[in-house]
Amino acid sequence: MSILVTGSTGTIGRQVVSGLAAHPVTVHALTRNPDKAAFPKGVRAVAGDLLDVASMRAALKGIDTLFLLNAVVADEVTQALITLNLAREANIQRIVYFSVQRSDVFTDVPHFTGKYTVERAIEQLNLPATVLRPSYFMQNDIRLKDALQHGVYPMPLGGRGVSMVDVRDIAEVAVSALLRREQAPTPLPREVIELVGPDPVTGDVAAAIWSELLGQPVRYGGDDLVRFESNLASHVPSWSAYDLRLMLARYQSDGMLPTPGALEIMAGILGHAPRTYRDFAREMAQLWKA
Repeated sequence: MSILVTGSTGTIGRQVVSGLAAHPVTVHALTRNPDKAAFPKGVRAVAGDLLDVASMRAALKGIDTLFLLNAVVADEVTQALITLNLAREANIQRIVYFSVQRSDVFTDVPHFTGKYTVERAIEQLNLPATVLRPSYFMQNDIRLKDALQHGVYPMPLGGRGVSMVDVRDIAEVAVSALLRREQAPTPLPREVIELVGPDPVTGDVAAAIWSELLGQPVRYGGDDLVRFESNLASHVPSWSAYDLRLMLARYQSDGMLPTPGALEIMAGILGHAPRTYRDFAREMAQLWKA
């Protein structure tokens, strides 16, 4: 039994690799630089690039199950579709694909529509796959440390609410899905699992939580998306800043809330309730104070 994990050095991929390494399966971790990668004992670092067909053919050889996670980049759809077609070529019948919540609804957000395009390919090619649709990661807010300590929660979430999800819960569900498919005697039917948190977090709610846990006033920075895009564009490519602006515009207009039953399905897989944003923020506040 062998599982190939793409995106293995990222926030989610690294946790998925570690989670799989605790089970009696062979784990291959795709990375551009195997010599520099640090994975748990027993994990095999495999050289590969999702746009390098020869390297991916080699990486997929002998693999039973594929975890397909590719970064939000300009050529994300090309990377994913090439990898899926090479997986078909290698007769891989067990796939877990990492998408995004509301990929089928927020059609004006480029990376949402890109991921939904890949979901449609999975369906039309009749690939046996689990599609994971996570909400906004709680851990994205770690990068807001400086602003929070200066009394501002700057992410323009709006007032509808976003049911943020902890990356540890995401990784646990991903590991469970991979093992279930890997260990099944025959390929399992396609399924979609929404990954969400139990609390709808608005900008004001987030600010209030941080005020309490940091022991100092923290105000919400407001809904100004023009300013958000301008500030972000000084750190990331302009297309990425605009993409995220469009995502946050939909958060403000529509919110990002669970579909009925999603939390119960997650809890059943995890064996515990999904983690709350307050619990995440408490951990971070204690760490920062230390």
